[in-house]
Amino acid sequence: MDRRNFIKVGGALAGGLGLGRLLPAQQPPQMPQMQNQTQNQNSGAPQTPADFTLKIAPVLVELAPYRSLSTVGYNGTSPGPLIRVREGKPLTIDVINDTDVPELVHWHGQLIPSEVDGAEEEGTPMIPPHGRFRYQFTPGPAGSRWYHTHTMAGSDLHRGTYTGQYGFFYIDSGKDPGKYDQEHFLALRDWEPFLANEDEDDEDEDPNAPTPEKPTRMARGANGYEAVFRIVSMNDKLMGGGPPIQVKQGQRLLFHFLNACPTSNRRIALTGHKFQVVALDGNPVPNPQAVDVIFMGPGERVDCFVDMNRPGVWALGAVADADRNAGLGIIVEYENQKGQPQFLRPTNRSWDYTAFGRPAAPPAPPETIDMIFEKVPGGVHGFNHWTVNSKEFPHEDEFVLRPGSKYRIFFRNRTDDAHPVHIHRHLFEIVEINGKPTGGVMKDTVVVPTFGRVAVDLMADQPGLTLFHCHNQLHMDFGFKALFRYS
Repeated sequence: MDRRNFIKVGGALAGGLGLGRLLPAQQPPQMPQMQNQTQNQNSGAPQTPADFTLKIAPVLVELAPYRSLSTVGYNGTSPGPLIRVREGKPLTIDVINDTDVPELVHWHGQLIPSEVDGAEEEGTPMIPPHGRFRYQFTPGPAGSRWYHTHTMAGSDLHRGTYTGQYGFFYIDSGKDPGKYDQEHFLALRDWEPFLANEDEDDEDEDPNAPTPEKPTRMARGANGYEAVFRIVSMNDKLMGGGPPIQVKQGQRLLFHFLNACPTSNRRIALTGHKFQVVALDGNPVPNPQAVDVIFMGPGERVDCFVDMNRPGVWALGAVADADRNAGLGIIVEYENQKGQPQFLRPTNRSWDYTAFGRPAAPPAPPETIDMIFEKVPGGVHGFNHWTVNSKEFPHEDEFVLRPGSKYRIFFRNRTDDAHPVHIHRHLFEIVEINGKPTGGVMKDTVVVPTFGRVAVDLMADQPGLTLFHCHNQLHMDFGFKALFRYS
């Protein structure tokens, strides 16, 4: 059964569509100098004012007129407020947990100590119910980062990234020439999850892609539960839920895209326009490229320019018709143009990380790590389980790094799912995709294709516990994670 058959919501393109709320591009605040430390504050107010305060509490998200949902978010909204700061200036953020369950905030993509990274497995303290915690760290590196809850959910689809706890975190380098007319932060987001027995949707897979890791014998048994979503939004609005992005011919727009979905890989396009990709996961690419389609797994970000050179009213949205009709899109309306938004499915829907890199891989370091991903089918009344090197978390003392050493890590995906894998507190360089060499593309999350192989180089320069996991919440919760430890 195809997951997309479950995604149905009123308001298809033919019915006239609007667009979601846009997050303002804030100016970076001036931060006072503070020490790099953590402080648990469960009673009383902090003595020193924080630079930012996030309050975790129930929120009502109005996806469209007469269509709202209740979830948990930050500061009364989902996504939460855009946190925009200057690179290298120490930062203090107070988080108040106004819920009945423990919580965490993970600062995804930043090179910060494990005790403030926001993962319980790394030693960051949980924020108790109705308690508070002060995070203090120096933000970096510059670029598009984000923040989100990092709690386990298991079978509870009202916890973890199934909730609305996420937001953009942008770190300015002070070197942005500002050669664009508009700046927009847009997140892709699934809502109203439920569990169903079905195979993972494979619309975003290339049937002609190499499968170097496909096993000769597949795991036996029926597939277990998958998380399925009824509706999809761009930020907090479905198509039809808000005003369009209004542009003039000749303008240049800078988009910061984020896939904040709990489990879904997504592909988006803007009819008649190309995305000039300049950064992946917030890190500038060595070879910027113009592409028709952007593909992102959960946790990934893409920064790109779009030159507005085709007047009309267009839908910037999901390539998959079912996802777009379920709300995943935003309208781009040129000046003096009216009518129903148009969307033409692009003929070239390919996505290739190596296109943005150098044609040759760097020399192989002497140290290598193999990570083999496999699925244990859960059957019709259970959950699939996921293993790395035949074991579920925690992998005690299996992945030990020596400080200052460089490692080539091979992600070998022997499953029929494409996995967005994330390494905390580090950046890695992609050096191979399914046998194709490349270099220079730095990321913190990468989608390992179905039955595919990705090799990355990682410098062990961030001592402390480091979590590795699939950014699909369901996969992470049922075994797909491990800890890197420093010797």
